[in-house]
Amino acid sequence: MTASPTPVPGLRERKKARTRRTIQEHALRLFLSQGFQNTTVEQIAAAAGVSHMTFFRYFPTKESVVESDDYDPLIARLIQERPAHESDLVALREALLHGLREVYGAGREALLARTRLILTTPALRARTWDNQYATQLLFARALQARDPEGDELARRVAAAAALATVTTALAAWVEGDGARALPDLVDEAFRALCREADGHG
Repeated sequence: MTASPTPVPGLRERKKARTRRTIQEHALRLFLSQGFQNTTVEQIAAAAGVSHMTFFRYFPTKESVVESDDYDPLIARLIQERPAHESDLVALREALLHGLREVYGAGREALLARTRLILTTPALRARTWDNQYATQLLFARALQARDPEGDELARRVAAAAALATVTTALAAWVEGDGARALPDLVDEAFRALCREADGHG
């Protein structure tokens, strides 16, 4: 019996994705123009042309508008698809760079705006640890699925190191006002991490 092909998203799914994207775009615009704390959910909903209740069907909190994306599940899938001969750190680096190039190519300005907001808004920055902890576990599970024989703690350490590397590159990118290409910065940061891991710092 052959596997069924992945269904193409229907009209309803495409409409929902478009509404979600519209809410995020208007939220970012308002956050950047008048500040995160000064922007209400009601203002975002009005700007996006949706109701207050519709906003909460897509995003549980105001903070989640900035934090929410489809990046983590994409990276987890890419990690599992990396060749078996690669080390955990190489698999993480290649998966993160591959996914990041897609996200960067599709929406550089939105990514820069979101990252700047997260780094400069205390309420968002304080939530970063919780989000990174969940992402670390997701990536470690993806590594474990790729090779069930590996050490679970080592996988979590590798995932944590990879996330710290990307976060540092993101901070440098925002501090440089996006002047350098983010994938290049992330690649450079991973090379620095690998040199340290190999004892060639």
